[in-house]
Amino acid sequence: MFHVVCHRTSFLCHWSALRIAVLLVSLAVLGASAQTADSEYTPRRGQAGKDVMWLPTPDDMVDSMLRMAEVTPQDLLVDLGSGDGKIAIAAARQFGTRALGLEFNPELVEVSRRRAREAGVMDKVEFRQADIFVADFSNASVVTMYLLPELNLRLRPVLFRMKPGTRVSSHSFDMGSWRPDETTYIGTGRTFLWVVPAAVAGSWRLSYSAAFNEAPSEVVLRQRFQSVDGEAGLARWRASLRDVRLRGASIGFEVRDGRGRPLQFSGQVAGDRITGEVVSGHAGRMRFTAVRTSAGQSFGEAEATAQEQADAVRALGNP
Repeated sequence: MFHVVCHRTSFLCHWSALRIAVLLVSLAVLGASAQTADSEYTPRRGQAGKDVMWLPTPDDMVDSMLRMAEVTPQDLLVDLGSGDGKIAIAAARQFGTRALGLEFNPELVEVSRRRAREAGVMDKVEFRQADIFVADFSNASVVTMYLLPELNLRLRPVLFRMKPGTRVSSHSFDMGSWRPDETTYIGTGRTFLWVVPAAVAGSWRLSYSAAFNEAPSEVVLRQRFQSVDGEAGLARWRASLRDVRLRGASIGFEVRDGRGRPLQFSGQVAGDRITGEVVSGHAGRMRFTAVRTSAGQSFGEAEATAQEQADAVRALGNP
């Protein structure tokens, strides 16, 4: 309630009242805005969470993780423990990538959504309140995380069940004895990249698109994570495989034929079948198919060993 005392014309009286009313409304709006700003949740560096304290990944580390994973607009990136959302938002803003952030703290989820709106990427980014050890993110083609060593080890079995070729990028901490495919060093910090390998351990029967004398009829593969070795069965002896390469679902190796001549195999793994091409210096190129006839030992130690768990604790400086 306010009063205006007028000693002049009625017009001036009304004009003064209008100006005061506008001023009061403006002050009320500003007050409401300030109250809203004050009520917005702001995360604190080092604040405790369900499994880890919250520390934002530095911008140069975010850039390194995304570039190592070679994210594209065709990818779906899932950030585990997404915090304030900066990795998912950066992927969408810089590379046009669809991204999903999974974060246990509902207040951080709201912060992430607010920042995504401010960045103009709400059409590409989603944030959900979720437990990363319960949530299903098996449809991701890229997984990013900034967790603790023991949490990485807990997630390792889940990551091994993902589609071959899925890229996994971590800030600071590794995966125990699963060596990274690539490491980047920035100052005292590190980022790691792994490519989920296909499961290839076992015996494989080979067939060719044309008659191929002295070529192996069988290959036995042994696997530990993405590292593979093995032997080829020929008519008169067995020969070790050379330069075996496994990256995602792509596999390649060399072996000598029955006359000691090198053969180069390259193919794509799809479950219990490999299809590809073999190159021979004397027979040229031809197609081959390999069918798994018996499974080998588990293709990786997905469950962490006691030694790995102890090493994970020591990595944080604990005795």
